[in-house]
Amino acid sequence: MTSIPWNTRLRELAKQCHYLQALTLYRQMLRCGSTPNAFSFPFALKSSASLSLPFAGQQLHCHVIKFGCSSEPFVLTSLISMHCKFNTLENARKVFDKNPLSNQLTVCYNALISGYALNAQVFDVIALFCRMRQNGISVNSVTMLGLVPVISEPGYLSEGMSFHCSCVKLGLNLDYSVANCLLTMYVKCGAVEFGRKLFDEMPQKGLITWNAMISGYAQNGHAATVLELYKEMEASKVSPDVVTFLGVLSSCANLGAISVGREVEQRIVSSGLGLNPFLNNALINMYARCGNLVKARGLFDRMPVKSVVSWTAIIGGYGIHGYGQIAVELFDEMIKGGIRPDAAAFVSVLCACSHAGLTEKGLDYFVEMRTKYQLQPGPEHYSCVVDLLGRAGRLTEALELINSMRVKPDGAVWGALLGACKIHRNVEMAELAFNQVVEFEPENIGYYVLLSNIYSAAENLEGVLKVRVMMREQKLKKDPGFSHLEYKGRVHLFLAGDRSHPQKEEIYRMVDELETLVKKFVGCKKNEERRNNELFLGMGVHSEKLAIVFGLLNSEPGTEIVIIKNLRVCEDCHLFLKVVSKIVDRQLVVRDATRFHHFRDGEGPFGLPQHQLTVDKTGGDEKRTSLLEGLQRKGPLGKGVVLNQPWLRTAAKASILRITSPNPDNNIADMMI
Repeated sequence: MTSIPWNTRLRELAKQCHYLQALTLYRQMLRCGSTPNAFSFPFALKSSASLSLPFAGQQLHCHVIKFGCSSEPFVLTSLISMHCKFNTLENARKVFDKNPLSNQLTVCYNALISGYALNAQVFDVIALFCRMRQNGISVNSVTMLGLVPVISEPGYLSEGMSFHCSCVKLGLNLDYSVANCLLTMYVKCGAVEFGRKLFDEMPQKGLITWNAMISGYAQNGHAATVLELYKEMEASKVSPDVVTFLGVLSSCANLGAISVGREVEQRIVSSGLGLNPFLNNALINMYARCGNLVKARGLFDRMPVKSVVSWTAIIGGYGIHGYGQIAVELFDEMIKGGIRPDAAAFVSVLCACSHAGLTEKGLDYFVEMRTKYQLQPGPEHYSCVVDLLGRAGRLTEALELINSMRVKPDGAVWGALLGACKIHRNVEMAELAFNQVVEFEPENIGYYVLLSNIYSAAENLEGVLKVRVMMREQKLKKDPGFSHLEYKGRVHLFLAGDRSHPQKEEIYRMVDELETLVKKFVGCKKNEERRNNELFLGMGVHSEKLAIVFGLLNSEPGTEIVIIKNLRVCEDCHLFLKVVSKIVDRQLVVRDATRFHHFRDGEGPFGLPQHQLTVDKTGGDEKRTSLLEGLQRKGPLGKGVVLNQPWLRTAAKASILRITSPNPDNNIADMMI
């Protein structure tokens, strides 16, 4: 029997990925007395490599030599590829070097380059490519597709640009696959602007091209641009896929763009991807980070199969909203259900314990991670535990933990300790933590501001001045604080002291009214002094106040307002939002740089007194009086009050709305709004 029918069947089995059957057929071929040839070995070698059977691969290599096929180009290429997949690069290199023919064939160079790339041998890849060029071996698109991915990391941008130049020189940049590969390289290296330039110059943009650009923007924190690009993609009539939706949902989560997220969810369902687990996990994360925890939980509960990623998403969602106890219960439920937690799941539950003050529970999980699940904690786990101990005031233990770490502490670990020092005003330990953290992140201005605030709280003006000098020497400027919220599908952005918004007059008038009420309610002289100092320094009203007031002006009474802030909420604004939530009877939700803050009915540690809203019918016309009566409900001040209504201010001026307090010490009895 000739080898031709055997080769045909071998090829079909290998093509259909039936690798075990292909090797079985090869053995049958030998038992039947048929001799394998140059067309038999590539499929047998590929099957052995795909099944990770190095012993079978070695036997096949012997057969190649035995039957005199070691000089055949396709056999050579298959041998090199097989040894690379077995991670026996030295054997692959021997095959390449010992056969003079391989040094003259592009396919052999391509196979070895791909093998080095597969094993992340960057310098070997570059050296082999240089040798290839020196020997005058032709370079094709396959060469570049094997070479470029290995340098798709931030540290290799210059090498990537050099290869891009080579592609232009050789005319390979016009190849669609090579162009997409170069685009991916740029965005993975963090050079998004170069990637966008290449993207704009590409005459043909397929789904892969759009996905590469969208994913690149999403991974580099350009969330707003992702949404803009997604709209362009839809306008171009290119249908999105799972990769597209993942990038867009990630950006919606970062921006808090919940209306866009809802539209994407509808598109996912209409595309028949509603049961895709990756998209469901992304939707859970998006809704949780946009403030709609109820919707996130609903999606989670409806998932037929919940992976550890699904559990991690919902646990993290409850954690950032401050519901640590529920997060802990979910984590325990996950374990009881037979799901083994991974490193990411422990990060989520440790953060949840930290935000909720569940110190002992968090420490128990940290111990279990090592002893019960044999997971080695990374810097991200240690930073959570340092934050956990720091919030509880156990700063000495936190420092001891850092000093006992098995891995080198990074900036996040020392930053967590620095943040804890601010809470408990420990200047000495703060200086220690700061000196360590700036070694890792010398240009992270947040740490300088944090130390300055610690010095300021301790009334250490010399320390404040020292930090300012360091910032000036490093040429650092404080990031502008901004807040944004979504209204009617559009994101409204506010900077501190922003006066560019079309409704600025109404916004600032209402801010002044609310601040007056807040000062009267809690007697915050310190806050008033801080506000005056901010105005003197030109800082203006903090962005979260402007965003919240814009939401009050433009939303229906009783609806929840969710805003996103890029920095942490300061103590003054925290107090302001608590009191305002009582005045206007709204649920106010603010997501800052670390977590969500929920404000409702003025809940907080400052003991806000109970006030009553009463209607005085002795003045004003019947229409305005009836409107006020319609708003009045039983309970504390502000139930049903909408301060932004012009007729309400008119009613107040007409002496028909008064605020009374059972506590005469508050000095606001019969105060007019």
